[in-house]
Amino acid sequence: MNTDIHGLAGAYALHALTDIERAAFDRHLADCETCALEVRELRETAARIGEASFSVPPPRLRQQVLAEIRQTRQVGPGRPERRAPAELVRWRRLTTVAAAAAIFAAAVGGVSFLLGEQRVREQRAVAEAARADAVAAQAEASRMAAILNAPDAVLRGRNAPAGGHVSVVYSPSHNTGVAMLDKLPAPPPGHTYQLWVMGDQPVSAGVVPDGLTSFRHTVTGLRGANALGVTVEPAGGSVSPNMDTAITLGL
Repeated sequence: MNTDIHGLAGAYALHALTDIERAAFDRHLADCETCALEVRELRETAARIGEASFSVPPPRLRQQVLAEIRQTRQVGPGRPERRAPAELVRWRRLTTVAAAAAIFAAAVGGVSFLLGEQRVREQRAVAEAARADAVAAQAEASRMAAILNAPDAVLRGRNAPAGGHVSVVYSPSHNTGVAMLDKLPAPPPGHTYQLWVMGDQPVSAGVVPDGLTSFRHTVTGLRGANALGVTVEPAGGSVSPNMDTAITLGL
């Protein structure tokens, strides 16, 4: 059996699997909406191809065929009669049309298969990215919990002049703090908030994602720093703080 069961969707839709493979794929379909959708699409495509090639013969066709038979000399036993040039051309034309139809059907099936495989890869990539984000968020939450519950944790906070509140919980033993921005006023268009570790030279501690006015973030490297600062900077952040907008918390 194909080691990637997702790749059996095309064969399943065309009834080309063994009994064992079909039973396994039936169980897989119950839990895989992607493969179920692909099977439905492949079956609809096959049905449309069949409809395009089917037509009801006109009532007079039987009479025309019988009349043609009465006028056509039958070939007796022995060596077959060579086709006349017109018959040979017609036979080759029919053969070419049949081959083209087969190639078209194979191409449609191949395109559907590739599109299905692409959807599977995209959905896997989205799921993997979501799992990575969840792992990162869990790790960040664990770091924050360790700081907030540290025996030597201290809290510093102040109200922002234009509204909202800024605070930091700092643990000297962890050399890390948790910066907390709560309900700050929205920065001007094209700007955002940025965190700074204030010392001899201010060091950026992170840029607040655009549009957020409440934010939690772990800040490392606080040992020896004088304060934690929050400033308003152009979107994407700055290399040095705009001190005209600074809100500072002494450590």
